[in-house]
Parts: sequence; C-alpha cells; structure tokens
Amino acid sequence: MSKPVFNYFSLRLLQWHDTQNKRTMPWKGEKDPYKIWLSEIILQQTRVQQGLAYYNKFITAFPTIQLLANAKDEVVYKLWEGLGYYSRCKNLLYTAREVALMDEFPNSYNEILKLKGIGPYTAAAISSFAFGLAHAVVDGNVFRVLSRFFGESVPIDSTKGKAFFNELANKLLYQPDPSKYNQAIMDFGALICTPQLPKCIDCPLNDKCVALKRGIINLLPIKEKKLVKTIRWLNYFVFVEEMNVLLKLRTEKGIWQNLHEFYLYETETLIKWNKKKATAYLKKNFPSLQFEIQKISTPFKQTLTHQLLSGQFIMVQIKENSIHFEDFKNIPISQISELAFPKMINTFLMEYNHYLQPSQGNIAGKAF
Repeated sequence: MSKPVFNYFSLRLLQWHDTQNKRTMPWKGEKDPYKIWLSEIILQQTRVQQGLAYYNKFITAFPTIQLLANAKDEVVYKLWEGLGYYSRCKNLLYTAREVALMDEFPNSYNEILKLKGIGPYTAAAISSFAFGLAHAVVDGNVFRVLSRFFGESVPIDSTKGKAFFNELANKLLYQPDPSKYNQAIMDFGALICTPQLPKCIDCPLNDKCVALKRGIINLLPIKEKKLVKTIRWLNYFVFVEEMNVLLKLRTEKGIWQNLHEFYLYETETLIKWNKKKATAYLKKNFPSLQFEIQKISTPFKQTLTHQLLSGQFIMVQIKENSIHFEDFKNIPISQISELAFPKMINTFLMEYNHYLQPSQGNIAGKAF
C-alpha cells in the first residue's frame, strides 16, 4: 500500500465528513471526558438509537461523574434497566467512584486504559475526542471500512487481525486532527459502508476500493469464529404472600448480576408446565409448603449474544411464613416497580401486572 493511497483515503474521508456527513449525536464534538466515556460505555453492544435515549437519561440524572459516583447502586441499575450487558453498569459505577477520588479524569491513553471496563477502543476514543491525542479508534465500523477498502481478508476477530487493523488504522490517522478523523471513519462505516447494502454508488472512496473492484464487498470483513448460542430453560416460581412477593438479588457472576429475580428452577430441557406438574414439583421439593397454584404464564423468550433464553412463570399463592429461602426477601408488590429486573422478567411483569394486583380473584391478597 503506497503513501498516496493512504493520503487519498484519509483526505477523502475528511472531505466527506466536512461536506456530506449529517449524522448528529449529542456527544459529537464533546470535550468532557466524562460524557465521552459515558456515551462509549452505553454504546458498547448497543445500537445508537437505543443508546441515545439512555445517554440522555443518564446525563439528566447525573450531569457530573461525581453525582454518578455518589448514586446508590439500585438507582443506577434501574436507570440502566433494559439496556442489557449489565457488567457495563457494574464497571460504570466502579470507575465513576474511582475517578471521583482523583483530581480529574485521566488524560493519557495508558492511564485511561487502566480504568475498569475500558479497553483499547474506548481509551482511544476518550484520548482523541477529549484530549486530541493521536490514537485511532478501531471498532466494528472501522474494521469493515478498512477491510473492504484495502481488500484485506485477515480475520478481524483473530489476534493477528486485531493487531494488523490496529496498526493500519493508526497509520491512516490524520495527525493534525485525530478527533475529527476518528469521528469521520466511524460515521462513514455507519452511514455509507454499512454491513448490509452498503451505499457503494455514493461512496467517495469507490474508485479505489479493492473489495468493490473484486466484487467481494459482501464477503468482507471476515470472522474466523462462528457464534454458538446455548439454550437455557428458566422456570420461575412467583411466590406471593398476601401483598408481598419473594425476590432475590442475583450476586453470582454471569447474566443479570445485580438484578432481581423470582425463585428459579433451571432445567436442561423444556417443561410444558401445567398445574399438576407444578404442584408435584412443589410438594416434592417443599413438603411443608402450604400453597395454591394460581396461574401459569405463556412462554417468554430472550436472546443474548451467546444464549437463547426460554422462560415460564408459575404464580403461586403461599401461606404467610410457610416458606423461607436463603438470600430471598419478601418485597411489597407495590415496590417492585422501583427494582431492576432482566428484560424477560420485566416483560412478564408488564403483561401480568393486573394479575398481581390486590383485587378480588387476583393472586395478591387472595386468602386461603
């Protein structure tokens, strides 16, 4: 790859950015490292349109990193609810509290990289956007643009590929204004060189794009690892005592850490629940429990990056103090809207909310 090709790529990209890029977002042009960091964490594994709403909610609730650091965990998790990948929220709180103890947000790439939940991409983004440092961002958009334009087939998810494209991205970086260049290449990948149906006719780089000339646009970039999803069967028993429901805060590592859930019985295969099966399970596992099966929900599904979740909810009215589970608490039904739940449980609560309310014939408040 000759020097003129490099100059052509960077200068054409910047020209497109100055004259045709109409993509507007509240964090573009932002110099506050807190707001840049917050936007980047929210946008990890998240579409911009969805992340935008959460960014605005967080900035409204916590306009400074000090306010975020001082917030209660449950308040922040509730605000994050529905965004998924909750380890991001956990790291967000940890880092906010760590930075709040410093005089200011770290202003060097290496120091930023040391912060929990921040990898090379996010460190490069904060370094360049907030402090004008010459570090190229390399995200999915950048991988795709570079792979196609230069016709590079090295897998982007391999160690070799990551090193190769990181080196290439930094060679292409427009040194006088790295912030502007980084924003340009990310927007270009999002608007022009898209994963599906890229706008090659309108592309200002199309006369030198190797993938376009070879007719391999749809084959690049290449990934060597195939995503394998595991299936999990989650069976939740919603134990209700008068006006309370039994809930647990998930503290173990894995999905949904620091979110609330009902009593979980996870199985290796699907169970087609009915009242007879649910009754038999409860009598076998909780022989002293006084209960009545009230309702069994329809199945719910949720897709995560590496998992397919199938869940069902069995609503059970129990006599007061007839059951006790370690780590579970009786929470007033009127207060559950203040707690953070996984998406699947939230969907259940929305669809069956009327059934859990204390009215005649409903599970809450129903006497034995």
